[in-house]
Amino acid sequence: MDDIEAIKQLKARYFRLLDTKDWDAFREVFTTDVVVDTTDSGGDVQESVDDFLAMLIPTLEGAVTVHHGHMPEIELTSATTATGIWAMEDVIRFPEGGFLNTLQGWGHYHETYEKVGGEWRIKTTRLTRLRLDVT
Repeated sequence: MDDIEAIKQLKARYFRLLDTKDWDAFREVFTTDVVVDTTDSGGDVQESVDDFLAMLIPTLEGAVTVHHGHMPEIELTSATTATGIWAMEDVIRFPEGGFLNTLQGWGHYHETYEKVGGEWRIKTTRLTRLRLDVT
């Protein structure tokens, strides 16, 4: 499998594991020092996979999520590094009784990737939003 296809499969796993909440496997799509920037969506910056999961797991506890990524623009920058931009759409339905019930958004993931031990991992990811509907 070529590197670009491997990165596409990595991001597909990211979406599937996030939506199925398989947190142990989800951890493996990232480098340990991943930087996750969700400030454009009202979030923060996490600077490790542990910090990211410590924020994400309680946030999505009890929620039903659907994440889609489309039209990847992937560029290999060396034998072990790459960049990518993914158009995205997500729907998060939170448990009834909370402040908000449903979030639906559209935007882009801006990412860098690193090949570690022969496997591609997400090194940095920044989520930008074009639209965010909250009910």
